[in-house]
Amino acid sequence: MAVNRVPVLKRCRSLGLDPIYLGIDKKSRRGAANGRRQGKKLSEYGLQLREKQKAKFIYGVLEKPFHNYYLKAKQMKGQTGENLMVLLERRLDNIVFRAGFARTRKEARQIVDHKQLLVNGKNVNIPSYLCNAGDVIEVKEKCRASARYEQITEVTAGRLVPSWLDADLENFKVVVKELPNRSEIDVPVDEMLIVELYSK
Repeated sequence: MAVNRVPVLKRCRSLGLDPIYLGIDKKSRRGAANGRRQGKKLSEYGLQLREKQKAKFIYGVLEKPFHNYYLKAKQMKGQTGENLMVLLERRLDNIVFRAGFARTRKEARQIVDHKQLLVNGKNVNIPSYLCNAGDVIEVKEKCRASARYEQITEVTAGRLVPSWLDADLENFKVVVKELPNRSEIDVPVDEMLIVELYSK
């Protein structure tokens, strides 16, 4: 699998992205600048490309699967851009992050990979697994007592959980009450620019 070795905060600066959207707290953000450096004005294509790169970076998705999400979103009812964002939010690793079971999406992906989760009582170790309304995701009981999860809860205890999720941090269980609307997704991405880019 391809690995991007550019430091996270450097990527954030180049994309004009606040690291908080990746789960990085203020204490860890020394040297992180808000917004892009002033320089040459971006072309229309440059703006579209930057929005796509931002979405891919935030959710930790590579180009091929990201394009597949776009194609799937295009076939669904409603606006393609909104469908794309909802599909990305439905990823299992994202829901684990949103529920506060991981400090970052990268850590959430690792938790899923290491087979520490049950979805509706079954083992699921695919970070890109798309959850549906009514799904119950929980950390396996034998994993909950580990020092790792104690450290995670210390960091994520005050994190705001989206209204479309019902999270029980004490028991490491989350229920997907409903699928999110675009207005409930607090990601600073202009999905319409991504649609325009892929539509060319």
